[in-house]
Amino acid sequence: MLVLLLAVPFLGSLASAFILNTTSRQLPVFLAGVVALSSVGLSALAYPYVTDGNVLRFHAEWLPQFGLDFSLRMDGFAWIFSMLVTSIGFLVVLYARYYMGDDDPIPRFFSFLLAFMGAMLGILISGNIILLSIFWELTSIFSFLLISYWHSSAAARDGARMALTVTGIGGFCLLIGMLLLGHIVGSYDLDTILASGDAIRNHPLYLPTLVFILLGALTKSAQFPFHFWLPNAMAAPTPVSAFLHSATMVKAGVFLLVRFWPVLSGTYEWFFLVGLAGMLTLLLGAFFAMFQRDLKGLLAYSTISHLGLITTLLSLGSPLSTVAAIFHMLNHATFKASLFMAAGIIDHETGTRDMQKLSGLFRFLPATATLAMVASAAMAGVPLLNGFLSKEMFFAEAVETHADSVLDRILPYVATLAGAFSVTYSLRFIHTVFFGPPPVDLPKPHPHEPPRWMRFPIEILVVVCLIVGIVPALSIGPFLETAVASVLGARTPDYSLSIWHGFNVPLIMSLVALVGGTLLYMALRRYLATSEDGPPYFRRLRGQRIFERVLVTVSWRWARLAESRLGTRNLQPQLRWIVAIGFAAGLLPLYLAGFERRPIVFSQIDPAFVLIWMIGMALAIGAAVYAKYHRLAALVMLGGVGLVVCLTFVWLSAPDLAITQLLVEIVTTVLILLGLRWLPKRNPDLGDVMTLRSRFRRFRDLLLAVACGVGMTVVAFTVMTIPVPDAIATYFLENAYAQGGGRNVVNVILVDFRGFDTLGEIVVLGIVGLTVYALLRRFRPAPDSMEMPEQQQIQNRFDEEQPERSPGDMVRDYLLVPSVLMQWMFPVILMFAVYLFIRGHDMPGGGFSAGLTLSIAFLLQYLAGGTRWAEDRIRILPLRWMGAGILTATATGAGAWLLGYPFLTSHFRYLELPLIGKIPAATALLFDLGVFALVVGSTVLILVALAHQSIRINRLRAIEAARREEA
Repeated sequence: MLVLLLAVPFLGSLASAFILNTTSRQLPVFLAGVVALSSVGLSALAYPYVTDGNVLRFHAEWLPQFGLDFSLRMDGFAWIFSMLVTSIGFLVVLYARYYMGDDDPIPRFFSFLLAFMGAMLGILISGNIILLSIFWELTSIFSFLLISYWHSSAAARDGARMALTVTGIGGFCLLIGMLLLGHIVGSYDLDTILASGDAIRNHPLYLPTLVFILLGALTKSAQFPFHFWLPNAMAAPTPVSAFLHSATMVKAGVFLLVRFWPVLSGTYEWFFLVGLAGMLTLLLGAFFAMFQRDLKGLLAYSTISHLGLITTLLSLGSPLSTVAAIFHMLNHATFKASLFMAAGIIDHETGTRDMQKLSGLFRFLPATATLAMVASAAMAGVPLLNGFLSKEMFFAEAVETHADSVLDRILPYVATLAGAFSVTYSLRFIHTVFFGPPPVDLPKPHPHEPPRWMRFPIEILVVVCLIVGIVPALSIGPFLETAVASVLGARTPDYSLSIWHGFNVPLIMSLVALVGGTLLYMALRRYLATSEDGPPYFRRLRGQRIFERVLVTVSWRWARLAESRLGTRNLQPQLRWIVAIGFAAGLLPLYLAGFERRPIVFSQIDPAFVLIWMIGMALAIGAAVYAKYHRLAALVMLGGVGLVVCLTFVWLSAPDLAITQLLVEIVTTVLILLGLRWLPKRNPDLGDVMTLRSRFRRFRDLLLAVACGVGMTVVAFTVMTIPVPDAIATYFLENAYAQGGGRNVVNVILVDFRGFDTLGEIVVLGIVGLTVYALLRRFRPAPDSMEMPEQQQIQNRFDEEQPERSPGDMVRDYLLVPSVLMQWMFPVILMFAVYLFIRGHDMPGGGFSAGLTLSIAFLLQYLAGGTRWAEDRIRILPLRWMGAGILTATATGAGAWLLGYPFLTSHFRYLELPLIGKIPAATALLFDLGVFALVVGSTVLILVALAHQSIRINRLRAIEAARREEA
């Protein structure tokens, strides 16, 4: 059930993405509505499994030896939040159906929205804290896409970038905190961590762990001093704002604080850090909200303030304050979602959100105005509404003594003042927008009620506010008790949800806040009607401006300074640093481990082997000498070095490595040869001025190269000549057939024992292919490289002098026999690739070698007939090969989960085939198929990028020739 709950939104997102080209608005909306409603149903069905402190779990092993498993868990707290996310998500989908314009790409919107819902559900039900961190970052990514949905707007782009930067950095800090937490406990399992509170609080790493986790939570929930990103996210469509502010993005931070409250709270550090951030956010958010002209700006700052209220409650460390925090999280979600939707309707019908232009809308939007007034009253904490109950609980906890500190003593006054501010901005929202004279000069001069179903989500949420406020014990009581018990366990206190607790201090604080807020609004009313946007004394202190200055300083000024001091555009210094750091990285472990130096014995070395290596060294030196002015000769000698390495593998009985080395040498040599055509010419006549500094630089580089080469030689020779007891190779040799079903140990290691490493490597290979392709698409060769090579010019002149010939005939004559041979070799090489692939699990070969072989077949066709000839006859589509390879390899690993085994666990057996008999078959063959497809796709993609340079240059030459003729 949990897997289905998590998968449904992501599957719906993919489905919506695949219908991006549809012109229908109904199909994406219907799909998103069905997905959201299905998620609500799945969440509701899980309730019987989470009552009475029970936990619904799903567990699939991923990397069990590292404690990294795909683990899902749902307790009462996760359940009530899942219901909140899915139900409000469904209402937002319904609301967005009428809010979004005809020109908006609806499928893309709902694809992002459903993916965001799935990421939020992942945070709620993750049973592994590393998995939780992954979903945490996914919410940042999808919120970035949602906020920048109207990407033509600069405000949307800036707000999305700011949100991603702040929450992304916070997510990185959270990951560090989770790693520290796992180190302290010895497990990343959430259940294990929640049972280790004393060990965590008493550990020396408690404070850094707490700081990193709080950085993640406070940035996500827009707590001071990270609150500035949330108001700038208001450039998103209103349905996105309603979803982000009520149940998802900003609630993730306080959800995390509640989730880890049992193990991190109860210390002075927790009280001080969380309490200080919460109180400042509570007060400043409410103060800033009063002076906003934008409706959504007012609601954004009020969200910041209410999140500060929840954070303050959690800082107090008492079980009752945690109950109040959970209760207010639920209440705030209902009235804030309805208020954002009401603000969206006002904007939709009037064309503006500026409160200095809005007035008297009650006569035009009576139903919407009534709903918005009830929701605003709930936000202000008016009795008989849900916001009043949780705010009363907050006041009750504020007057209690929790710690002997200034923060604890001033909390009642801060709470009352913030409550008065909330009444003020709620009154401003109601009175300014809905009462007073009719509005004038509106962008849309004739506002009216929205469609019935656009207002329906607000009606549902307002009814919830009323029911919870009037009969809380009967409505929300059982569900709240389930959520609280799952967090507090045996520490769950007795609490009451009665709407009347007598005439006590919290009630007096509520009355003071209501009266004081009303009087404050009356005093500020005229000022607010004409004032500038923003609070007095703080108008110039804009978070966006500070953020942009910090961003420019870090990403541009400091980067330029670092580049000027440490960076260079020359390749040689970069290689020097890479080689030097690699040498140090290899030398340091050997030095620290006390590497035993042994005498090198040459008695068992074959003279023929020495001769081969002397040839290889001579070729390597020759390649280095001729690389500057004679690139072709250097490339040929470099290929000779590769062949020497290949012969070395053969000599040392490593046929798999020899085949791979030979194939890699062929492919890279041809691709580099194609690339050499477009490099700028080098003139040896210019010469180099040999100064003392240049001589020193060359001598230094020579010493570094000799040190690295000799060091690697010594290490490699020593490792290969001394006996190594209990080597891991013994394990592979003994278990390759028993556990991997193959006799080719190298291939079994790659696709079975170290399959996860191979999966990462092919992903990197795919990224490299895409990067090379992107760079070559933007590449423009030097002007002196755009001319035809001299030999080709001579051949063309000969063809032009003969009346029966045309330019290019001589080249075709020269290549006639080779091109025919290369074309005939295509099916032969194709069958050889299949042969290498099939035999790879038991004999030398495999997916990587087969992929390179097939790439050579394609490469020969490009060489034989040219780019246009090859692409007219062979439809390769390398990107699809790459995608199919990644999906096949990943799906093979995920398939093991269906049988309850860890990711990428392989299975093998013998299959009985008619007329053939028994043949071995292993699931690792499917994984190898993914490797094969990705290698083919990546190699051919680079080939295509290089080959299309010729087409582009010919086109440019034709344009230049046409211009010369016109001139």
